[in-house]
Amino acid sequence: MADVAPVVLNDEILEWPKNDKRRFLHVVYHVVDLDRSIKFYTEAFGMTLLRKRDVPKDKYSSAVLGFGLEESTFVVELIQNGVENYDIGTGFGHFGISTTDIYQLVETIRAKGGKITQEAGAAEGTTAVVAFVQDLDGYEFELFQRDATPEPLCQVMFHVVDLDRSIEFYEKALGMNHIVTIDRPEEKDTIAMLGYGDDPNQIAILELIYNYDVTEYTKGNAYSHIAISTDDVYKSAEVVKLVSQELGGKIIRQPGPFRGTNTKITAFEDPEGWKTVLIDNQDFLKGLEE
Repeated sequence: MADVAPVVLNDEILEWPKNDKRRFLHVVYHVVDLDRSIKFYTEAFGMTLLRKRDVPKDKYSSAVLGFGLEESTFVVELIQNGVENYDIGTGFGHFGISTTDIYQLVETIRAKGGKITQEAGAAEGTTAVVAFVQDLDGYEFELFQRDATPEPLCQVMFHVVDLDRSIEFYEKALGMNHIVTIDRPEEKDTIAMLGYGDDPNQIAILELIYNYDVTEYTKGNAYSHIAISTDDVYKSAEVVKLVSQELGGKIIRQPGPFRGTNTKITAFEDPEGWKTVLIDNQDFLKGLEE
């Protein structure tokens, strides 16, 4: 039977996320043809295939790819489960990739069959050079021209209806730092950046975007979740439960070992239904060794 953390007073348990050892581990989403996506992600984006597995009994295959090792960098996990067409929905926005040569990366993506939805150039009103591209399944990626960074896979962005509530949830439930909020009247939206650190150019961030007067988004069945590390899934789940009572959201998997493994996890949805999985730090590293 799994060990259960002792009961802690609410005021104390709510301090846990800020003291916990957390980072973005991976982001999980579905693709139609896993081998095709592996080829594109390695040849077009320049990622490395870190591991691949087939699970016939559960009728799915997965691959983990990234710009560095899973032990230290944010990576992607692609899932193929026989579905011939996925709906990305209107709520999911894009992923972000930082590069030291955005123009060359755009040309490589173009040559490998990716779609360029916005050519590289200075973002309006700034000196930042960005581009937007799509992979072979239609997922959008924003490319950023930057100096070398420890987290080249640098962003996950999705839409929310209540930005203030979402910021408060991720601060309280997950211990993220609210780095900045930027209102863009010309774009009729407001964006907020959150993460485990203060410099959005050096860490992986969650970007939330609120579009003026939009009250509903669809989530589709393509994007799945972000996985984040924790030193104690039981304490972390207790915090999420308490914060959800105030702001909304819910636990969708109680803390404990994942089926067939010794890795302890818990999973929840935020107030708007976006999913996060928290994974025990030591169990995660042991699993990679195995």
